[in-house]
Amino acid sequence: MPLVSIRHLTAYRYRNPVALGEHRMMLRPLESYDQRLVSAELSITPEPSSLRNVHDVFGNCVAIARFAGRTDRLAAESRMVLEHTPQPAFDAGGDLYAASLPFAYSPEDLPDLARSMERQYADPGGELEAWARRFLRRGGSTPLRMLLSDMTHAIHSEFAYGTRLTGAPQAPLETLKLGTGSCRDFAMLMIEAVRSLGFAARFVSGYVYSSSLKAGRTGGGHTHAWARVFLPDCGWVEFDPTNGIVGNADLVRVAIARDPRQATPLHGTWSGLPRDYLGMDVEVEVSVEDAAAAQPAPLRRVAQGR
Repeated sequence: MPLVSIRHLTAYRYRNPVALGEHRMMLRPLESYDQRLVSAELSITPEPSSLRNVHDVFGNCVAIARFAGRTDRLAAESRMVLEHTPQPAFDAGGDLYAASLPFAYSPEDLPDLARSMERQYADPGGELEAWARRFLRRGGSTPLRMLLSDMTHAIHSEFAYGTRLTGAPQAPLETLKLGTGSCRDFAMLMIEAVRSLGFAARFVSGYVYSSSLKAGRTGGGHTHAWARVFLPDCGWVEFDPTNGIVGNADLVRVAIARDPRQATPLHGTWSGLPRDYLGMDVEVEVSVEDAAAAQPAPLRRVAQGR
């Protein structure tokens, strides 16, 4: 099984010492049957006056730091090693995947899924829904496995990827119009598209790596984003339209949310003059080692400033 080592550093620079308010960090991967933490370490400079760990409404791990005094730099560095054992995306039998649309969840699941089914972006002319419906068969039922897989691969092949490390996701209609976007833009395009068909979908933030030295992954070198859709008997199934991945192969989950704003890796407040802020630098390194072959993959790194 792959052993994945992750180093994630975020550093803020200030011209003059500023007072730091509360900062919330979502950097610890979620443990589950397919990813198990071997070790995790979080280093913060300056040292917080208090640091506590909580689970948010989605069960994500959140570290909350508070500070005393003033500083001209804030740095948070997370180092993690985990075992990653991806599972098949579709492993249940039966006729579930030949269900026809409109799709309907069971009365037992519906109350808990309702908020994840709500559309977040306006689609006054029905353009996004029309785009989503292009993946339905003209006659007869549409296998859900085929519908979701085809949509994932279509975004991967038909849209141009562009790195944009800061800012909110584009509106899905803008992504459709431009034909280009970042990983979070493609994630939201798919999320809103499947929601228009009646599915519950959520935004996932984490890391992508390549388990094969022969194939690279788009979006590596910094945090990555993709979508997950709830299917009866399968539960939450992950789809990465940026790379055309169906399932969780090469994807390490850190945060899951209904809205991307709920999955920000690090955010907080500071007090000082606006001109004191000099910028933010981010470094992410991911190395992969097969526990059997013990062949590490090359590191990838990106630095940014604003």
